[in-house]
Amino acid sequence: MLYRKMPKNDDELSILGFGCMRLPMADGKIDEPRAIAQIRRAIDEGINYLDTAWPYHGGESEPLLGRALRDGYREKVKIATKLPSWLVQSREEMDRFLEAQLERLGTDCIDYYLVHTLNGPLWDKLRLHGIEDFLDRAKEDRRIRYAGFSFHGLGPDFPRIVDGYPWDFCQIQYNYLDREFQAGEAGLKYAAEKGLGVIVMEPLRGGNLALPAPPAAVAALWDEAPVRRTPVEWALRWVWNHPEVTLVLSGMNEEAHIAENIAAANAALPCSLSAAELALVERVSRTYQELMQVGCTGCGYCMPCPAGVDIPGAFDTYNKMHMFGNIQEAKFIYALRMSDKVVSRTASYASQCVSCGACLDKCPQHIAIPEMLAKVVAELEGADMEKAIAAALPIFTAKPK
Repeated sequence: MLYRKMPKNDDELSILGFGCMRLPMADGKIDEPRAIAQIRRAIDEGINYLDTAWPYHGGESEPLLGRALRDGYREKVKIATKLPSWLVQSREEMDRFLEAQLERLGTDCIDYYLVHTLNGPLWDKLRLHGIEDFLDRAKEDRRIRYAGFSFHGLGPDFPRIVDGYPWDFCQIQYNYLDREFQAGEAGLKYAAEKGLGVIVMEPLRGGNLALPAPPAAVAALWDEAPVRRTPVEWALRWVWNHPEVTLVLSGMNEEAHIAENIAAANAALPCSLSAAELALVERVSRTYQELMQVGCTGCGYCMPCPAGVDIPGAFDTYNKMHMFGNIQEAKFIYALRMSDKVVSRTASYASQCVSCGACLDKCPQHIAIPEMLAKVVAELEGADMEKAIAAALPIFTAKPK
């Protein structure tokens, strides 16, 4: 296993982190014996960073991880979990969440504590509630060691959040398709220049870049490579090739996947891909982009929408559905992102579009935004969306008892 240093504290972290959001399931719940065996095997193989969060697996991920780290395993690893920022309504609630998480995890200190799903408006709200004082005091009394945030907003908001608090690290979505999405490559470089460690999530785009049978045009390109690698290894190696990246999270729930990812992490030095290999990945990226229905880069210039539509979010989900074909997953993610009943504080559905045209002159890609939003409505909204919201509510709205 290769390791890289967290810039501000010199912790030697495995370049592969174990994400506990997609643990193995049996009979509708976590398959605990199998999940614990997988986590401990990963630690035995050298992984020393484990990531979870308050809502994962309906609140069961944190307690499961705590049990997995008994019998001497806690001392071998760094735990990362997250404050569910969308639920916080007061300064006092921040402490209640953290105390509950310490109990769930069976530890007296969380090594890497993140403010979850930050975007610009949510950061502004949390500052009014005293997030800076909370983080300062939690570090002072050793309930947490280091403070960071995971970012799920528009690119222009990322630098001001980075500059808004003396963070130790951040977590961003980054892969060879998402170089301009959310924080993007510019955010990766900005955070690194500011001395933050950078944790990368979604290196496989929710597993879609790891499909055993990728689109035929993509498979044909991988077959041209002189060095034979699986789509998973190509995607992971591309992210690890960036020296600014501290570690990459992978949500692993199959023993074969764990072995494959660990094998890749044993050889993925920064700047180790050749120019020809990088050019091949670029061709694969362009081929995937040709499968997109909307040429949206997620730049956010169209925002804010006067009607409240999350235009980049709607197009991102719509494109993923057409690139990878998972219709039910796309509907669930769309409902989660757009509903005011789950994560978002205000509804932001494509169906809220009133065709005012305010976005049209702002779009550098010259997308016919109202027309494309109508297609999003036709394919992603309806009865299935309401069912997805109902399924997500108990997972994402539970507070400490």
